Amino acid sequence: MGKALEGVRVLDMTHVQSGPSSTQLLAWLGADVIKLETPGRGDITRGQLRDLPGVDSLYFTMLNANKRSITLNMKSEEGKEIFEKLVSGVDVLVENFGPGVVDRFGYPWEKLASLNPRLVYASIKGFGPGRYADFKAYEVVAQAMGGAMSTTGFEDGPPTATGAQIGDSGTGIHLVAAILAALYQRTSTGRGQRVQVAMQDAVLNLCRVKLRDQQRLTHGPLGEYPNEHFGDEVPRSGNASGGGQPGWAVKCAPGGPNDYIYVIVQPPGWAPLARLIGKGELADDPAWATPEVRLSKLDKMFALVEEWTEKHTKWEVMEQLNAHNIPCGPILSTKELIEDETLAELGSVVEVPHPERGAFKTVGCPLKLSDSPVEIERSPLLGEHNDEVLAELGYGEADLEKFRAAGVI
Repeated sequence: MGKALEGVRVLDMTHVQSGPSSTQLLAWLGADVIKLETPGRGDITRGQLRDLPGVDSLYFTMLNANKRSITLNMKSEEGKEIFEKLVSGVDVLVENFGPGVVDRFGYPWEKLASLNPRLVYASIKGFGPGRYADFKAYEVVAQAMGGAMSTTGFEDGPPTATGAQIGDSGTGIHLVAAILAALYQRTSTGRGQRVQVAMQDAVLNLCRVKLRDQQRLTHGPLGEYPNEHFGDEVPRSGNASGGGQPGWAVKCAPGGPNDYIYVIVQPPGWAPLARLIGKGELADDPAWATPEVRLSKLDKMFALVEEWTEKHTKWEVMEQLNAHNIPCGPILSTKELIEDETLAELGSVVEVPHPERGAFKTVGCPLKLSDSPVEIERSPLLGEHNDEVLAELGYGEADLEKFRAAGVI
C-alpha cells in the first residue's frame, strides 16, 4: 500500500524542535525527507540532554524518525553546487534558522525560486514581520508572547508554562498544514510559493478561546470561571475549563502527585453524579438542580465530588463515571503514558531499535490515514546517507572522496 506523500521530496534544513517536528510528520506520511546537517556536529540536539555518552540524544532521535541525513559545508563552493542541485530536485525546502540566515548563505527566496519554480519554501520564525521580527524565540518565549502563560496557572500564582510544547511542536504542526496546502495549490498553478509560520501566531491560534473571553469580559465577569475578582484582562483560572461545561481536577486515592481525575459536569450528568457520590437528594434540589444555580458554587460542587473521589483510585472513578456517561479523564503521568498498553496497541507510543543506543520508546504518528499506514523508522546517524543521496544527484565515488578530503561533506 502506498504512502500519502510518496514521491514528495523534502530538503530539511531544520534543527532543534519546531522544524524537525514538522518534517518528521511529512516523513511519516511518506515524503522522502533529506536532513541537511553541518559536517562533524549536525543538528545541535544530537548532543543535547544526552543520557548515554557519545550517542545521539533522545531529543534528536524522537524528532527525526524516517529521515535520511547528509552533511554539507554550505560555505564551500562545492557545497553550494551540491545544495543547488538538491534544491532543483526537491518539492519542499523547510528551515527554521533565525531571520535572514538563509539569505546570508546567498539564497534568498527569489534565487531559490529561480532554481526551482515549483519549490515550496517553508519557514518557521519566532515572530512575523514588524516590531518583534528579529527577536529570538524559544518554546516558552512563544508561550509567553502568544497568550498561553498569562492564562495558565492559579489566580494567586505566577504565570505558568504548559508542559505541552505548543510553541515548538505546535508551530511544526501548523507548518505541515501550510506546506500541504501549498503543494495542493501547486497542482493547479504549477508554481511553488513562500510559506511562513510564526511561533507567536501558532500559540495565539491555540489560545483563541482566551481572546474570546477577553471580549466577553467587557460585558461583565465570566461566570464559568471560579475567580472571585475580575479586572480588565482574562485571569488565570486554575483547572477550570472556562467553557460551557464546568470541569475541575479532583483528588483520588491514594493521594499521590498524579492521583487526580478531571471531571466535567454536563447538565444531563448532574443527577447520576449526585446519586453516585451519595448526594442523591441534590439531584432535584432547586438550589442545585440546574446549571445556572450551580454556576455560583462550582467550588462547593467539586468539593462534594472530591469527598467521594478521595475514597477511590482514579481508575475506579473513571470506570464508575463512564458507566454513567459522565466525561472524565484521569491525570496520566509520563510513566503511565509510556507504559500504557492501549497506547502501545494503537501505535501512539512505539518502540524503535537504534544501532547505538538500543531500543527506545517514542511517540507514534498521531495522523491516522486508512490508505497510508505509518511505519516508524529510527532517526539517521549523522551523514549516514551522504553516499546514497549524492549518487542520486549524479556524483561518483571519486567525487565523494574529493568532497570528504576537502571537508565538503
